[in-house]
Amino acid sequence: MGVGGKARFITFEGIEGCGKTTQLRRLAKRMKARGIPFLLTREPGGTAIGQGIRNILLDAGNRNLAPLGELMLYAADRVQHVREVILPALSRGAWVLCDRFSDATEAYQGWARGQDRRMVRRLNGLATQGLVPDMTFLLDLAVEKGLARALRRNQAMPVSGQDRFEKEDLSFHRKVRKAYLHMARRHPERFVVIDADARAEEVEESVYRRLSRFLPS
Repeated sequence: MGVGGKARFITFEGIEGCGKTTQLRRLAKRMKARGIPFLLTREPGGTAIGQGIRNILLDAGNRNLAPLGELMLYAADRVQHVREVILPALSRGAWVLCDRFSDATEAYQGWARGQDRRMVRRLNGLATQGLVPDMTFLLDLAVEKGLARALRRNQAMPVSGQDRFEKEDLSFHRKVRKAYLHMARRHPERFVVIDADARAEEVEESVYRRLSRFLPS
């Protein structure tokens, strides 16, 4: 399976409304057509416990959630996710396609919330058991465009108050984008930056082309 017969751990990152979920589904469809075993998952909420945590984290009514408490909830979700879902899937030879992972915590809780980044990275290391994605697709998009997309999405599919991050101000989201681009420069061996302002079909082709070196021939 793939290069050297290894299942791969692939993550998608980006600001709100960048199209991560759409591109994950498109990639999953292609992998299914090729008969490649895979698991599609997300953070937060990739486990039963994690879904409860997700409801807390995304609830716009939880305005008083402390930044440190938010960080710890993400870490708790990740511990369960890695232990229950990601590592077992990889061990049985299935690829894992994940909507957000530890990079999101560094961007949102570290850079945008102002939590100590070294502490965030240490906590991520504990929660992930040292697991690092083989490839991370960063779907990069101007903040204003991303939030406009997210707003249209939420209007089309009511989220019942699960839009706490979309309601943050522009400066918050600009910090998130800046953080992601910084991490991409820091880890060029893993990050692939994709222009998410292109048509969905073009983004899909860019993702698939860059992933092709891992795919079985």
